[in-house]
Amino acid sequence: MARNEEKAQSMLNRFITLKAEEKKKPKERRPYLASECRDLAEASKWRQQIMGEIGRKVAEIQNEGLGEHRLRDLNDEINKLIREKVHWERRIVELGGPNYAKHAPKMTDLDGNIIDVPNPSGRGPGYRYFGAAKKLPGVRELFEKPPELRKRRTRYDIYKRIDASYYGYRDDEDGVLEKVEAPAEQKMRAEAVAEWKRMEEIRKEARRAVKSGEVVKAKEVLFEEEEEVVEEERQRERELQDRSEREKEFVVHVPLPDDKEIEKMVLEKKKKELLSKYTSDGLLEEQSEAKQMLNIQR
Repeated sequence: MARNEEKAQSMLNRFITLKAEEKKKPKERRPYLASECRDLAEASKWRQQIMGEIGRKVAEIQNEGLGEHRLRDLNDEINKLIREKVHWERRIVELGGPNYAKHAPKMTDLDGNIIDVPNPSGRGPGYRYFGAAKKLPGVRELFEKPPELRKRRTRYDIYKRIDASYYGYRDDEDGVLEKVEAPAEQKMRAEAVAEWKRMEEIRKEARRAVKSGEVVKAKEVLFEEEEEVVEEERQRERELQDRSEREKEFVVHVPLPDDKEIEKMVLEKKKKELLSKYTSDGLLEEQSEAKQMLNIQR
């Protein structure tokens, strides 16, 4: 019995293999542009082929030991395949097929939270990061959430929450404050009345002492504020005396002009000003000489 290598090299086996390869169809290549495909089934087949390639490369990019350059190249290839997949999905929709873009997976960060895909250009699906590429230098910062800045409240926001209760206008509505403050209020009122009566007695004694001009011996020792009250009473008496002296009738020893004389003097002054303004000195002298000749006193 011949060995397997001899069987493979035999003329008959090589002839059968050649005929089988001739019967096979030539391997089809995926069209460069999705718009060149006119069949829905073929478009779905090319999409599935791209999905398989993406799956293999995503599994490969999970290995962190590949190195930074290889990880970046794999991530670029995956993003290129994703853009191509989007073109085929659009073509499938144009040919009357289902819309696969509605159920596309979302991009997640290292903690598994869904985030927005970085897309500065605003076109296409945006650039995504997969597997170990998320931990590359400069990429990790994209997934970190910026610290929340505490918004400073404006003056409008502060005053918007202020109402009557802030100023204490509603403290008496429940009735608790009145019950607590009532005994203290009565005590303070009684002390204030007693203090006022004592000060009134001191004021009366001070008035009598100021009027009589004698020193009155008080029954109690005067404190500082009581002495101030006595001093105030004396000051008030002095002011009253000064005011009465000023209000005495003032006797005029010089005759004062009445209203008619004052009006006449003002009129004469205005006449002189007008004459000096519109006449010369020679004309004024001639006028005065004529008045003397005619005996006119005006």
